[in-house]
Amino acid sequence: MRETQTSEAISPPQPHAARPRRAIWIVALAVCAALLVIVASFPRIERFYLRQAGADDAATLRLATQVLRGALERTEALPALLAEQPILRQLLAEPQNQGIVPFTNELLRQTALSLEVSDIYVMDVSGTTVATSNYRSDTSFMGQVFDYRPYFADALGAGLGRFHALGTTSGQRGYFFAAPVIDETQIVGVIAVKLTLDGFEEAWAESGSVITVTDANNVVFLSDRTDWHYRTVGPLPEAALEQIATTRQYPPSLLQPLDLRTEALDPDIGFGLELANVGVESFVRQTTLIASAGWRVSIHTPTGPAAQQAWTAVLLLSLVVVMIGLVIAIILGRRARLIERLEAEQSLAALLEARVTERTAALKSEVEERRAAEERLRATQKELVQAGKLAALGAMSAALSHEFNQPLAAVKSYAENAGTYLDRGRTAEARENVTRISGMADRMASISKHLRNFARRPQDLTGPVRLKNVISDALDLMQPRLRNVEVSYTCPDQEVWARGGPVRLQQVLVNLLGNALDAMQGRVPQRIEITLTDGDAPEISVRDFGPGLSRAALDQAFDPFFTTKEPGQGLGLGLSISYNIVRDFGGHLAASNHTEGGAVFRIVLEATEPDSAEVAAQ
Repeated sequence: MRETQTSEAISPPQPHAARPRRAIWIVALAVCAALLVIVASFPRIERFYLRQAGADDAATLRLATQVLRGALERTEALPALLAEQPILRQLLAEPQNQGIVPFTNELLRQTALSLEVSDIYVMDVSGTTVATSNYRSDTSFMGQVFDYRPYFADALGAGLGRFHALGTTSGQRGYFFAAPVIDETQIVGVIAVKLTLDGFEEAWAESGSVITVTDANNVVFLSDRTDWHYRTVGPLPEAALEQIATTRQYPPSLLQPLDLRTEALDPDIGFGLELANVGVESFVRQTTLIASAGWRVSIHTPTGPAAQQAWTAVLLLSLVVVMIGLVIAIILGRRARLIERLEAEQSLAALLEARVTERTAALKSEVEERRAAEERLRATQKELVQAGKLAALGAMSAALSHEFNQPLAAVKSYAENAGTYLDRGRTAEARENVTRISGMADRMASISKHLRNFARRPQDLTGPVRLKNVISDALDLMQPRLRNVEVSYTCPDQEVWARGGPVRLQQVLVNLLGNALDAMQGRVPQRIEITLTDGDAPEISVRDFGPGLSRAALDQAFDPFFTTKEPGQGLGLGLSISYNIVRDFGGHLAASNHTEGGAVFRIVLEATEPDSAEVAAQ
């Protein structure tokens, strides 16, 4: 009995090869179930990538909206500024004056080029165009009647008109701003500025997504997809269609519905993203507003790449599951054989496990490298978007805003105080505040004068000019400011002749003298040196004894709206205007620092002989 027990105790256990084989079938069923779950999860995976694609394009939508809004805001103030020009009131008072009309047309053309707008045109109270910047074009607005446009009626009634439409004459889409031209207290006409918007579409086309701008009537006004132009994305009431036809905003025949079907991407989460189907195309859509124009800006991200990423993720997950199932099945198969031949195949099983571990580590490393590459790409995209946003900022809108907001704020404060003084019977203080308001108005008028001077006419008549006379006239004009300044003037004995215009050349000298006085403000004593030299290239130099110009100031001295003066002391247009005037004469204007201190501005002109008919008029 004892021997039997010992024999049973030391006998090896019998192998159970059937258990690993049953486990292999269980693993196979588990793998199939996992694959079914992965395939069933495809819609959720796809929506994840769709949300990610929408989030990536959100920055593009913000940038496009900010650039479009900035262009509209920058242009909005222009009609009111341009309406202050006296030549417009004179033109509207004498529309048949053949001397004023060509001058005004060219003035508007140069202004449009300087301000980078499409067209600027003036209409009388009947809506007839009497002057336009595109007078040279085959599609000139001269003589065209635009009284049917809402911006014309709004400018006459509310003081500011704005409207977007397809041009009936030019055939170009644009946004129109208009302001009344007022002669004393009477509206005598309207000036309009047109901003074309085609350039925005060219920039949008590079994004890879479709950007649309829809107006309040659900009409697609802008899009980098030309086949979407003037398509409606919602119901168009009969009243709206009648208004579009009356104002000739769009050709009614082009207003066809866009086969658009939308649904919320995540109804329960509410990320603001939509699935939009246009015909057979599918997009992720998100929308923002430009309230001032009544526009909705939408970006449509194609769902194809996101769907492809989702299928790739499903395939990768399926591959991992199959690989894991195969590994487990192999391990179980090996285990079944090892139970039968444990000693014979022990080394082979160890090698197989090592290879499985190595392959798993390689797969993990590959996944980590791919994730790191995606993070780097996302960070680079954010940096590029930020750089585009910084590059979209304009300097002119900031300068004009500061120059006008400061006196307007003072005018508001003085007006409120004057009302309080009148209520209390303190008429003297109220009259003083009214005087201050008048001063603020003079200041804003001065700013407008600078802007009008910047929009000069470069084709004025030029001819032989006595430079000595021009310098003397400029010194006489500046005499009230030069009383306490030592002026050193050196010139040759004989008369010096150069090609130019006496009035405009005098304007350049007055501007240089004024800048020299400003540079020496607060210094004692104050001194200015003026030198005139003769030769093949006559030269006028103006040197001040101020602190001189920095390297940055020398590089940008002649750029529009660049100034080293304190805010409120100037717009930075004087040197830019002077530079263009001298260039029109065939010469050039240069700035440098004197070796002994101070700044030197040199006017170099073309020499000429006093044999022209213009000499007698000087």
